[in-house]
Amino acid sequence: MQEISFRNDILPLKDKLFRLALRITLDRAEAEDVVQDTLIKVWNRRDEWAQFDSIEAYCLTIARNLAIDRSQKMEAQHIGLTPETQEMPDALTPDRQLEDSERLKLVHQLVNELPEKQRTILQLRDIEGKSYKEIADLLQVTEEQVKVNLFRARQRIKLKYNEIETYGL
Repeated sequence: MQEISFRNDILPLKDKLFRLALRITLDRAEAEDVVQDTLIKVWNRRDEWAQFDSIEAYCLTIARNLAIDRSQKMEAQHIGLTPETQEMPDALTPDRQLEDSERLKLVHQLVNELPEKQRTILQLRDIEGKSYKEIADLLQVTEEQVKVNLFRARQRIKLKYNEIETYGL
């Protein structure tokens, strides 16, 4: 193993780190911050440099992870101004609560009208959060059958819901 120097081995990577961070964050200032944070993290772990097979790969991994974290944080902070968000009150009005309640009842009714197999798969996947494999094992069917039944159940609910919302009962 060769001796790793911050000035000779790590500092020259700053352009690569910047390009990677810029590609992920799409913001020059954020990318510069990511590079700075990366260099600080790498410096703070200088005692471990000898253990790494590739210090460049290590630096790029840190930069990538920091850039992804920052871009996700930025996305979470920015809510697009759409007509729905501009009109969004702090609390639901009684008529809006009633509309939401009626829609929820309608969805429950449509789910209950599904064939038993589709209803079960929809429940396990969308409400319980089970994976396709877990559902397939539970119901003793293939994963493809689970996907097909789930697709059909969602399509059926969507069609009926839109039909009722558009044309009424």
